[in-house]
Amino acid sequence: MIVRRFNIPAVGWRGAFEDLEQLRRDMEQRFQHVLGRTYRPETAGVFPLINLTENKDNYYARAELPGLKAEELNISATGRNLILSGERKISAKGDDVNFHRREREAGSFNRIIALPGDIDADKVEAALVDGVLTVTIPKAEAAKPKQIRVKSN
Repeated sequence: MIVRRFNIPAVGWRGAFEDLEQLRRDMEQRFQHVLGRTYRPETAGVFPLINLTENKDNYYARAELPGLKAEELNISATGRNLILSGERKISAKGDDVNFHRREREAGSFNRIIALPGDIDADKVEAALVDGVLTVTIPKAEAAKPKQIRVKSN
């Protein structure tokens, strides 16, 4: 009697993702070997996280910007866009410092947030409190909802 063993790949999504994860690890290992250091892909780590909400009169953009001062930010509004830019600086507290973990990124950021409607750019206000930037963006009069009265006989 002859017994054959077949290597049957995992069926379903889990098997496919495991294969992709293994491929990613292999590629990182090859980059590390070629470059002589750990390969780290570029990420959007310095971008502030932003929530955009609205009510009947305004849009509100709230961005997390811990450690930044108001004078380090540039904010502008045009048409249907809000533009936030600045630079996050993180000091290493000394020249001979070795990082064991580095998750906070430093660098310049530039976010362009598309707004759902037209705005009144002359009345935009911004406040930075406890590391949270709140930008109040008034809607243009044409973009505000209008109450329409229904006439009856």
